[in-house]
Amino acid sequence: MFSLKKILLLLSVFATLTLTAQQDSTQVKDVKVKGTIKVNPDNIDPLRPSKAAFYSAIFPGLGQIYNKKYWKAPIVWGAMATSIYFYVDNNKAYNRYRTAFKLREAGLQDEFTKDDGSLLISRNGLISAQKTLKSNRDLSLLTTVVFYVLQIVEASVNAHLLQFNTSDDLSFSPTMISNPINYEIPKFGLSFTYNF
Repeated sequence: MFSLKKILLLLSVFATLTLTAQQDSTQVKDVKVKGTIKVNPDNIDPLRPSKAAFYSAIFPGLGQIYNKKYWKAPIVWGAMATSIYFYVDNNKAYNRYRTAFKLREAGLQDEFTKDDGSLLISRNGLISAQKTLKSNRDLSLLTTVVFYVLQIVEASVNAHLLQFNTSDDLSFSPTMISNPINYEIPKFGLSFTYNF
């Protein structure tokens, strides 16, 4: 448990923190602009995220191509193809063992029984193989669906974030701010300012 001194110290540290946020540009009055303001309407398209999501839903990877992130499309195709391959492979093996189990239960010869009547796989082995392969098949199907949904979400989010004007000027500059009301005791604190 925290002692009372630690709690008071943490509260005093949090009380001294000053966070300033970006001010709303609609509140600015009497601003004079020198020159002309150039707005590029091609950068702002409110339907771009929904178009990217729609294209990705139609064909996986097409939303990434629409966003001009061509290197992401083969990753999407590879992930989808791998999970579909494992689904088909596990389903094929499951059907083999299921057919063999049904034949054996009907008293007929299956592919895991030799001509002399000896068994390559026991009845319990067939049951166990069916359970494992069915579980793997269902997991592969779930993985395919998850990859499909994730690539749609990724294309939409990426299209949304591409419209933001970002700057490479990320800097940290410490400043000293004096208190104009109380000059008696120097105070120390921490202030974070984010400018966008």
